[in-house]
Amino acid sequence: MSIATIIGGAAGAIAVLTIVMGLVWFCKCKNISNRNSETGSSDPSTLVELTRGAGTSSSPGQHLFGPQGARLFTFEELDEATKQFSESNIIGYGSFGVVYMGLLRDTVVAIKKRLGPPRQEFVIEVIHLSEIRHRNLVTLLGYCQENGFQMLVFEYVPNGSVCNHLYDIGQVISSKLEFKHTLSIALGAAKGLCHLHGLRPPLIHKNFKTANVLVDENFIAKVSDSGVSKLLERIEEAGPSHLPNVDVFRDPEAEESGAFTENSDVYSFGVFLLELVTGEAAFHIQTLGSYEALIQWVRTRLSSNHFVDRRLVGTFTTDGIKDLIRLTLQCMSLPGERRPKMDMIVIELDRIHEKEMERTTFMGEGSAATVTLGSELFT
Repeated sequence: MSIATIIGGAAGAIAVLTIVMGLVWFCKCKNISNRNSETGSSDPSTLVELTRGAGTSSSPGQHLFGPQGARLFTFEELDEATKQFSESNIIGYGSFGVVYMGLLRDTVVAIKKRLGPPRQEFVIEVIHLSEIRHRNLVTLLGYCQENGFQMLVFEYVPNGSVCNHLYDIGQVISSKLEFKHTLSIALGAAKGLCHLHGLRPPLIHKNFKTANVLVDENFIAKVSDSGVSKLLERIEEAGPSHLPNVDVFRDPEAEESGAFTENSDVYSFGVFLLELVTGEAAFHIQTLGSYEALIQWVRTRLSSNHFVDRRLVGTFTTDGIKDLIRLTLQCMSLPGERRPKMDMIVIELDRIHEKEMERTTFMGEGSAATVTLGSELFT
């Protein structure tokens, strides 16, 4: 099979995939669309000094506010939890503001803080978002509006962003991500987005990116910042000014029209898959300018053996990496109407993952991938 056949057929394969997988989806739809069927969890007992004396919890925030619903925290509680919002507790920066690690009643949490006056719209939206529960979504536990600040309290996900395990950012990574782990992370993130799109009305993430995919102690993927873009739009009179001016994850069609749809999230997910495959930040795709240029870039990188992350070599089968690259290109198709829906993406990733696991089990660990790279990958 030639490279032109594989890459050129990416758009056409979507229709076939939809027909073939539709029957499978019909059988699985109840599990995927169940709004509260899966709840996220993190075990904070093994964390750093901040967590000493903290008990474990099978359900994040269960002891904070009950099984479901946003709790109103006081500024004093969050101030104490973060050691007076100490710089040493800062774990990141996001669209909502500075992110702190905190300890609330023996539960480790992530607290996002920004300047802002009390707003009733803020409370209404937070309560709604806190009711959205899924194993592959970071759970919103509560909020605070005091002392000129607006704050959100989320479950803490101990292994941080996928970026920490993917890019070369000077951090020592204790374990190597194999292809089956990469697929598992992609599948978890896809299930999280699929759940959001399955809500009525659908919730568009609008800011999906690798940095917003976190992994817990079991390397289960959880999508963070779900609904935060919508929340900010609701409470900011100026509109979605919090979004960066340049964002390689943003759908070019949404960039042009200003209208975000489920297809926009699918494009962002495609860029995420591209980063998983290459092991590199996708800054360069901003300069490609067209889908045709993207295809040519992929072809060139494959021919020179510089496309697939070399850390994955020896952990994947040829069919598995072929199928993942094909799905990546489908997700990034232009126009957007050619892209698969998130439910179809979940089914396809699940199929690829299951096949990789079966081959690994049958052939034994370390022998699943007698593969070649580059120009020979699609021959």
